[in-house]
Amino acid sequence: MTLSVAIIGAGPAGFYAAESLLDVPGVRIDIIERLPTPFGLIRAGVAPDHQSTKQVVRRFEQTALQDIVHFYGNVEIGRAVDLDELRGFYDAVVLAVGAGLDRPLDVPGERLDGVYGSASFVGWYNGHPDFRDLAPRLGPGPAVVIGNGNVALDVARVLVKSEVEMATSDLPDFAREAIRAGGIADVFIVGRRGAADAKFTRTELREIGALEACDPIIDPDDIPAPAVNPVDRDGRLREKTLAVLRGLAVLRTVKPKRLHFRFHRAPVAIEGDDAGAVRAVQFAGTQMKDGRIVATDMIERIACSFVVAAIGYRTGPIAGIPFDADRGLFPSDDGRIAPGVYAVGWAKRGPTGVIGSNRPDGTTCAEQIAADAPVLASRGLKPGRAAFEACMRARGVRTITFDDWRKIDAAEIAGADQLAPRRKFTSLGEMLAVLAESGKPICGPVPRAVRSDGDC
Repeated sequence: MTLSVAIIGAGPAGFYAAESLLDVPGVRIDIIERLPTPFGLIRAGVAPDHQSTKQVVRRFEQTALQDIVHFYGNVEIGRAVDLDELRGFYDAVVLAVGAGLDRPLDVPGERLDGVYGSASFVGWYNGHPDFRDLAPRLGPGPAVVIGNGNVALDVARVLVKSEVEMATSDLPDFAREAIRAGGIADVFIVGRRGAADAKFTRTELREIGALEACDPIIDPDDIPAPAVNPVDRDGRLREKTLAVLRGLAVLRTVKPKRLHFRFHRAPVAIEGDDAGAVRAVQFAGTQMKDGRIVATDMIERIACSFVVAAIGYRTGPIAGIPFDADRGLFPSDDGRIAPGVYAVGWAKRGPTGVIGSNRPDGTTCAEQIAADAPVLASRGLKPGRAAFEACMRARGVRTITFDDWRKIDAAEIAGADQLAPRRKFTSLGEMLAVLAESGKPICGPVPRAVRSDGDC
């Protein structure tokens, strides 16, 4: 018995699921990805100066190179092929689509020019094809980053790092030049919770203290006094993080840029000028009351010309699959939506955790598919890869294989300047040009608005 499995999404959740499925006898695994490139947020979300974090792709490459695993990039579900069609081709379908949409601020002015969600801005400075033409309006005034997690720190750090510090990153040339030209000297990181509840990690905070051209500015009174012998693990971890913040608060240097930390402030409005561009953010003070965040009478206005909201991500719905819009996930029984349909990663849990948090989901998913195999087989085994490839050919969809990706990857590395690890291609056209030069015939991608169903 050969069971065909389609994994939708080639990020960490998808690859961890594929890795675990390798241990299930008699499966063939196809990883289907909207973008022409694999690895999801590792390529397009991890900060360009965090190259060590990106090394996990070496593990995923070993999975992709297995004989029973095929990668198909440049295939958008709902445009190139529908989910119901995939369910007709494959015995099991795994949703590993991540959470690529921004949570809205829901305050007046969030649509002003110069206000961005972190998904789009992070995508822009990572060379994501969807956001390469974003052209954010950087500078000349201060920037405000709303959020108290690592994504907010990433955004702020990329804005204030020196060109020398970013030389070993894979920041695209257009982003490097725009950030340099913007000349932002002051960045405010503002969160509605206090320092004790901020989601920064110690590693990321220590980076802020070591910046070449930027001072952290923190009011020592905003940091709680040290706890006496915290007994629980969370309390000990929190105290270690607060200790780093206390150290940053007493740093006394004079550098050309400043990173200001503000706690206990929630945005209530974004002000615009007569041209429709952001000019300030209004914040209300907050405090904890009965376990809830409530507003105080304090109002602070921070003048700025650029705003990024880094308050979290959300998953979008997929036609034919029940979706919980409030929680931003697909309701399931520990990932099993129905026999033959499964969810992993953020599609299962919501946008929480780090890269490694997806690994247990992959293990659980593989166990569920193995347990469901008799039921799936009793329905009649489906054609799998052969039917999918025939459908893509009939519709003129130019799929990108993993061998294609390896050629693109090699060309990016070969084109790097000086200390940079690679020079990213940021459009499908650039990537297809690389493959054309390698001698492989090229045909165009499926049109985004019109699809010819062909003979499938």
